[in-house]
Amino acid sequence: HGYEISVDANKSFAGGSWISARFNMTYATGKYDVYEEPDYGYEWLSWEGKRLNQITGLIAERLFIDEADIANSPTQMFGNVMPGDIKYKDINEDGIINSQDYVPIGYPTIPNYIYGFGFSAGFKGFDFSCFFQAATECSFRINYEKTAPFVNNGQWGSVTANAMLTEWADNRWTESNRDCYAMYPRLTPQIVSNNNKSSTWWLRDGSYLRLKTLEFGYTIPKKACQAMRMKTFRIYFSGTNLFTLSKFKMWDVEMSDNGLNYPIQRVFNLGLNVNF
Repeated sequence: HGYEISVDANKSFAGGSWISARFNMTYATGKYDVYEEPDYGYEWLSWEGKRLNQITGLIAERLFIDEADIANSPTQMFGNVMPGDIKYKDINEDGIINSQDYVPIGYPTIPNYIYGFGFSAGFKGFDFSCFFQAATECSFRINYEKTAPFVNNGQWGSVTANAMLTEWADNRWTESNRDCYAMYPRLTPQIVSNNNKSSTWWLRDGSYLRLKTLEFGYTIPKKACQAMRMKTFRIYFSGTNLFTLSKFKMWDVEMSDNGLNYPIQRVFNLGLNVNF
């Protein structure tokens, strides 16, 4: 279920000046009222009542500090765990971290709210327009396997992540800096199964506000155009994707889980419209 709102307003003034504004918003959400599934024994494992496109995963507490920390924590059933790996919360308190500890995390991957708003105006031959795009109540997970440095991700084709993102390099767990809240776990030459699980460790807010388009132009008066044997002459500057406001700073938030893909482009144009 959901709804849509669209509002447009226009106003003309003496002397040929004008202004217009527009706003639209879409809200859409859904949930599973009935889902054919076995009785899991824990309500958080059932899909009934969950939202469509809901992310599920483990609750990450911090990184393991040392071997003693691992020995005194619930057993994590995701391969060999070492200091610097992600420590998860035992949701059902059975002393074991496994698939039964997966819970809903964050918002759905598709935004609940999508907005658009902007305005246009004209005054004595000058014109200006801009349009903003926004989305809220959405989440995504950083893809650990695709963005892990120094690891050949064979199943993703010939892509080799030889480079390290600045955020990983500046804020990672090391033997000399055992920060249990570092942004990135220990570095390895292979994918660590324990760290590759869906969890709040990689969960990010996908909300954003983007200046999608902007244009500024000037149209030469008709008398000047006629003197140059032209009907109209307009020069303009335009741009797309000029800036984005988002809590997520590592790459363009609309790229979602994998920042190593080709990025969304910022484009500038300078042009002329001439009619003879």
